[in-house]
Amino acid sequence: MDSNGRVKTYIQGFDDKLSGGIPDGSVVLVAGEPGTLKSTAVFSIMYNNAMKENRSGIFISLEQGRESLVRHLKGMGMDPKDIEDKVSIVDLSVIRKNLDGMSNRTWLDIFKMYAQNMKNALDFQMMAIDSLPVLEVMAKFQSPREEMFQLFEWVKSLNATTFIISEMGAGETHYGKHGEEFIADGIIHVKMECVDDANIQRRIRCVKMRGAAHSPNYYLLMFQNGIFQVTRVIAE
Repeated sequence: MDSNGRVKTYIQGFDDKLSGGIPDGSVVLVAGEPGTLKSTAVFSIMYNNAMKENRSGIFISLEQGRESLVRHLKGMGMDPKDIEDKVSIVDLSVIRKNLDGMSNRTWLDIFKMYAQNMKNALDFQMMAIDSLPVLEVMAKFQSPREEMFQLFEWVKSLNATTFIISEMGAGETHYGKHGEEFIADGIIHVKMECVDDANIQRRIRCVKMRGAAHSPNYYLLMFQNGIFQVTRVIAE
């Protein structure tokens, strides 16, 4: 682990804006509209931390099948095989199989049990959940605000730096629907910005990060050859 207790994002130029990275053990909401490379950026963080910091992790995909996700990541220059001894990719179908013969348990119970078993077996240091809206639908929350709070408290009990990916509609200003933006330790927002009639930019900012003096500004987010980097946005 980083000597300052930080998990670097390895987004070139962005860690400097976070006082060196994300405080270890934080639960971070990564919110944005479709097409902003949220899932790719989160996997990139896990990929680079596994390769360079020897950190272990689990990426739980509730939307995209494992094979499809692996193909996508390979196409983006990050082959999961490079880190398969450190980072496990699990899709929803694996979790669904655990429901067989356990009708007295809810889907969320099975999800938590599976993640806890993985924690016990691997003692992973990073976790990603993709995505929160799908988890909420599958869990069939009856009291969303209370159950969302309990979910985040459970995530924190795993003692892993956790990235929870959440969808936002274009132009939305709220990062969560049931108070998750207040109970998360950090929020990273990625958005699409129309700069003229023909050009759209991806932009990223740290909305909040407990335990880190961070810049509140948006930065231009670029991705090339498997590497994310940010630069200052030039005022239009």
